[in-house]
Amino acid sequence: MYRLLFFGFITSFFLGSSQTKSSTTFLDVNYFKGNIPIHNVDILHLVQGHPEGVIIGWNHRTNGKKEWEQRYNYPDYGASFMFQDLKNEVLGNTLGFYGHFNFYFLKRRLMLRVGQGIVVATNPYDKTSNPKNIAFGSKLLGSPYFMINYKKPNLLGPIGIQSGLVLAHASNGNFSAPNTSVNTIALNIGLNYDLDAKEIRYEEPLEISAVSKAVKYNIVFRTGLHQTDIVGSKRYPFYTVAAYADKQLNFFSGLQFGIEAFLSYALKEEINFRSLAYPEEQLNPDTDFKRLGGFLGYELFINQWSFIAQAGYYLYYPYDFEGRIYNRLGLKYYFNEKLFGVFSVKSHFANAESLEFGIGIRL
Repeated sequence: MYRLLFFGFITSFFLGSSQTKSSTTFLDVNYFKGNIPIHNVDILHLVQGHPEGVIIGWNHRTNGKKEWEQRYNYPDYGASFMFQDLKNEVLGNTLGFYGHFNFYFLKRRLMLRVGQGIVVATNPYDKTSNPKNIAFGSKLLGSPYFMINYKKPNLLGPIGIQSGLVLAHASNGNFSAPNTSVNTIALNIGLNYDLDAKEIRYEEPLEISAVSKAVKYNIVFRTGLHQTDIVGSKRYPFYTVAAYADKQLNFFSGLQFGIEAFLSYALKEEINFRSLAYPEEQLNPDTDFKRLGGFLGYELFINQWSFIAQAGYYLYYPYDFEGRIYNRLGLKYYFNEKLFGVFSVKSHFANAESLEFGIGIRL
């Protein structure tokens, strides 16, 4: 299927009309093949071959009309679709739908794509029909992907080539157990094709505005549903409240420092379950399930969006769950200068604990 799709696009490219100028929009189609790295020994039985598939992207070039476009060297934004055959009947295939940005380096020959979206697993875990798929506990999964390519556009009229490396991840953030997740590392080769004859015209450099480097204070409330690691358990709500200070270093980057409190009713249920099911552990069922953590963070600003990466340590940790160190990756969207929304994944290294949805204020 994916090979026919890939070569079908190649044929249509060479039948297209010729043009030599960079246009405002372009398509790319990429074939990839690679490996599933073993991040958890529990998935050894699921790695039987080399996953392969196709990534199709629609892309719109920016022309510097906004300051952030010039600062980021005129990136592209767009949407992409990924089909992946995981080479295992237990895992099945995945169909991914993404929004993405393309960033350029080395005189626009090196392209870095950062995508975030949703994946549909064709054969998720089922206790009766598919009990061995401990990677995907639900049909819908969250999925980021990265693609770094050497790119040569307009090599033959509107047709160009690109090749490089693809990194993809799929997980439901412990919304539904089991959830060991799958990562793919692959090599790709593809073509890009300018869709229109309208030559992109870059705006004159704008006057660079000053960036406020004053310390800002933030309060964020996050919530969602997740399960314990016990397959078949109910989903329980969790609540997280964080207070932190941030300082923007320049137009692109900022640092964060703060504390946060965690209230997870799935963790409360796990404590109760283990105290009854494993009496040899002598676990007190009244052990406090609340946690308090301190964290350091980094924020990358891209127009009204930003990418966050945080590393934390539990200062109050009465129950041992996945270790005292945790991390968080996520996206923020600033509705205005003070109010923002956030979507993030909280993990303990490679083990996801929760998908978080939140809202915050920055003063």
